[in-house]
Amino acid sequence: MPKAKNRAPQTKAKHKYNAKAYDSFLIYVKKGYKACIKEQADKTNVSFNEYVKDAILRKMESEGLDVDLIESSLSESEKTSE
Repeated sequence: MPKAKNRAPQTKAKHKYNAKAYDSFLIYVKKGYKACIKEQADKTNVSFNEYVKDAILRKMESEGLDVDLIESSLSESEKTSE
């Protein structure tokens, strides 16, 4: 019987990269709300994460924020941190 591969080093590396490259945050919603969001994301063929990010960006745009400017400044800061 073949041995199971030890994926701990890969997982550790992935977590290290994600911590360096991404911000994360936790939001609380009423029970059942997450399932509704997930269902809508599935209907539009995007990930849950992408659906939520898009909703946040649309809200920010509706409040007058230039999201393209934010996106370009984030891209520039990524280039300088490499």
